[in-house]
Amino acid sequence: MNQLKTSIRTKENKRRLNFAIKLILLILLEYFSEANTFLKPILEDNLVLKNIIRAFIFLLSANLIISLGRIITLRFYLQKTAETKVLPNFVVGIGRISVILNALALLISLMLAFGIKPLEFLTSITIVAAAIALLTKDYITSIVNGLIIMFSEQLEIGDKINIGRHTGFIRDITLMNTVLKSETGEIIIIPNAMVFATDVVNYSKNNTHQVVFDAEMAYSTDLQLNHLEQSLGQVLENYKEYVFLEGAQLNVLERKSDNVLIRYQFPIKSGEKLIEAQVRKTINQAFLDWTNEHRKA
Repeated sequence: MNQLKTSIRTKENKRRLNFAIKLILLILLEYFSEANTFLKPILEDNLVLKNIIRAFIFLLSANLIISLGRIITLRFYLQKTAETKVLPNFVVGIGRISVILNALALLISLMLAFGIKPLEFLTSITIVAAAIALLTKDYITSIVNGLIIMFSEQLEIGDKINIGRHTGFIRDITLMNTVLKSETGEIIIIPNAMVFATDVVNYSKNNTHQVVFDAEMAYSTDLQLNHLEQSLGQVLENYKEYVFLEGAQLNVLERKSDNVLIRYQFPIKSGEKLIEAQVRKTINQAFLDWTNEHRKA
């Protein structure tokens, strides 16, 4: 989490530099357009250019205000939040809100560039705006749901969750969808509305969760499950700081004429995603090594 907080601060420092550059640009534009400089007579004689400059000043001013709000909010959040409780969701949520506000500012600035007064324009298309709002109701609902997820502590980017038939790790939360990546690498896109309408199981919010391996092994009379369990337990000894060895168990799920379906599972500390990935690779390799040795024997 320390790395996350440092990364956020590094990115915010770059944004502060961009903020300073845009502020200087705005001051120069205001000065040359209002003061008695060579630009003022040109603007008075050219209405189109005057509207474009006016629109650009509005867009730049709105962007600066939005950026200032973002900088202050994140600075306050990082100062008041403990290292272990910094949520990447919060940063993503602030970024999405900034995008929406900047899009609205761009729309208004385009109106100004074409000499359209935004308030009069909105008043004149009230009925059309109501129809548009009705048609886009589902999209608006999904956007609101997305923002709620981003600022919620129940779901966090990186968490392992189950939604309906899908299980995976949260890779991104957009305004419309929650993006999962399954353990086998597939990208699963879940509409935000479905997240609210379906039961969600968050495995990462517990102190521990079960890691499960299912394997199908060739059946033979000399297959010693106790030896296999001991061998896998020795592998887990390398990760005893993260894995609860006393909870590891090997069970037979199904016996067939030619093979046996077995399940090996053990509890692991939640939040150790990189360690869990390494443990999975190690256990899978141990299964392969055992199978090869058993075939040779």
